[in-house]
Amino acid sequence: METTIQVSRELLETLKKRKMNDKESYEGIIWDLIEDTMELSEETKRDIAEARAQVKAGKVHKWEDIKKELKLNV
Repeated sequence: METTIQVSRELLETLKKRKMNDKESYEGIIWDLIEDTMELSEETKRDIAEARAQVKAGKVHKWEDIKKELKLNV
């Protein structure tokens, strides 16, 4: 069911500024804002913890080393 909501001009201007393109809906913007404030899922929390452990264990590669190894001029 669709409905209309009433917002202040100030909020409308703020929502307009958040649009990435003209076709983006206000609903999409509002959902993005809600998602940003939601708690992370358990899977995401586990992934973050795993990534932190890998960094702590030194299982990472520096961008400069990767560029040298692949002979990239970026």
